Amino acid sequence: MKKESNKKKNQKSFYFQEYDHHNINKIENNKLIIDLDRVYLLFFVFFCLIFIFATKIFFISLKNLDSKNYLKNYQIFKTNRNDIIDRNGSPIARNIQVYHAAIKPNIIKDKKKFLIKIKILYPELDYPKIEDMLKKNKYFYLKKNISEEDRNKLWSLGEKGLLFETTQTRVYPHKNLFSHVIGQINENNTGISGLEKSYDKELKSDNGPLKMTMDTNIQYLVREELIKFEKVFNNVGSASILMEIDTGDILSMVSLPDFDLNKRETIDDTNYINRATKGVYELGSVFKTFTLAGALNEGIVETNTEFKNLPKKITCAGRSIGEYDDKISPNLTAEQILIRSGNIGSVRIAQKIGIERMREFLQNIGILNKIEFDIEEIGEPLPFRWGKCKLATASFGHGITTTLIQLAKGYSIISNGGFNVEPTIIKKENTGENKTRILKKEVSEKINPILRKIVSTKEGTANFANIDGYDVGGKTGTAQKSSNGTYSNSKINTFVAIFPISKPKYILIVLLDEPKPSKDYIYEYRDGSGWKYKGTPYNTAGWTSVEIAGKIIEKIGPILAINKIDFYDKHVVKKSN
Repeated sequence: MKKESNKKKNQKSFYFQEYDHHNINKIENNKLIIDLDRVYLLFFVFFCLIFIFATKIFFISLKNLDSKNYLKNYQIFKTNRNDIIDRNGSPIARNIQVYHAAIKPNIIKDKKKFLIKIKILYPELDYPKIEDMLKKNKYFYLKKNISEEDRNKLWSLGEKGLLFETTQTRVYPHKNLFSHVIGQINENNTGISGLEKSYDKELKSDNGPLKMTMDTNIQYLVREELIKFEKVFNNVGSASILMEIDTGDILSMVSLPDFDLNKRETIDDTNYINRATKGVYELGSVFKTFTLAGALNEGIVETNTEFKNLPKKITCAGRSIGEYDDKISPNLTAEQILIRSGNIGSVRIAQKIGIERMREFLQNIGILNKIEFDIEEIGEPLPFRWGKCKLATASFGHGITTTLIQLAKGYSIISNGGFNVEPTIIKKENTGENKTRILKKEVSEKINPILRKIVSTKEGTANFANIDGYDVGGKTGTAQKSSNGTYSNSKINTFVAIFPISKPKYILIVLLDEPKPSKDYIYEYRDGSGWKYKGTPYNTAGWTSVEIAGKIIEKIGPILAINKIDFYDKHVVKKSN
């Protein structure tokens, strides 16, 4: 019994063990299923993350990867002010990328060592001030508007506290060359003078470069001659304008002294005035051409009209008017009066014209009233009351004022066939078309040969401008400077040149402010005669401004491409035939 009972017990035990094994397998299977679910869940999570990151990368790639930096760089390189270029496309003013070097003192470990490094690179800086700023631990600028080269030098120091801000600045490659024309801008990128001011909106727009009529090469040559002769005649200032007679396009406009636009200095000295446009002067005998042109336009006189028994002196309102040359003949034609620059003869011609017609003529050619121009620095002729004495003095350029730019306009009209012209330094389309005639054509046909004789004949006052092959005509003017109604010994010497006078294309004006005679300068005629003369015998335009104008024409003539062969064929061949 015991055996059977034991056997049963053993069998029951065996059965129990089999049951447990089955459950264990079941449990293990359930655990396996749970583990697999966790794996699937983790896989799903990882897959979702990978998908999200892949999608993000894909969309970023569509935005050029680093879109923020791209937009930032785009804003940096997009200039906030357009270029100014000359007639040939050469840059005159341009914005470039620069950097501000800033310092964050609180992350500089060794400030003394840092100062030593900086001092080696920039010994000119104010180091006591920099040291004081470092002690205050406040963000400040070490140096503004530095170049890429300077940035790399500072960056190579390896200082974390040295930061760089990208910005842009206005640069003027030619420094002083166009200073009075271009003008300046302030720290807020706003024009405060010259073209920078008058065309401020256009330069900030999306219209592209502002193109001028001026030529950099010609501007350079003209300025060099004016600077060279400052040492000869010791004048306090000078100015020059070169303009196309038909279009009014100004190829060169120089006023000395000038200044470096890149320095952005505030200039209060009135000697730095733009003498080409802002200066208002009595210009003397250059007005005699206007007087004769007015009489010819009215048909009052002809070039061969005779004026006999002209006195050496006359008086008006108790003031004496005399000839500058005592040797001048008392009997002169209208043409000879202009060639010999006669004062009394000019008065007689003006008296024939009369006050009203003389005033109207000068207004028509733009001499009396302020003119519109591309820059705001424009002078306004001084007002005066017309009368018999004022008519007399105005006939030879005394007691009446104007600007050099207005003088260029007036002479252009007289020489170009009587057509109105508007001086400009901004290149415009269709210039010279739809001309308006304001003077009779015959005025130019009669005046131009006389202007040529002033340069080419011994009786004329501008022989030093007789440059072979360029057919130069012109008129001199010498005037005393007046201040508060009183004339001084200081002078304004002016010469107006037209060339080629047979078919006028260019006008060149040279003005000298307070020139002095030179003891050492050697003059020589350019006619091949070999004639030379040392020293300035007279402080007149014929010995100062004319000499400079002749030198300028020699330099710029080849650039202007005046065809000497055409001149030779027209004048020399005709004579031989």
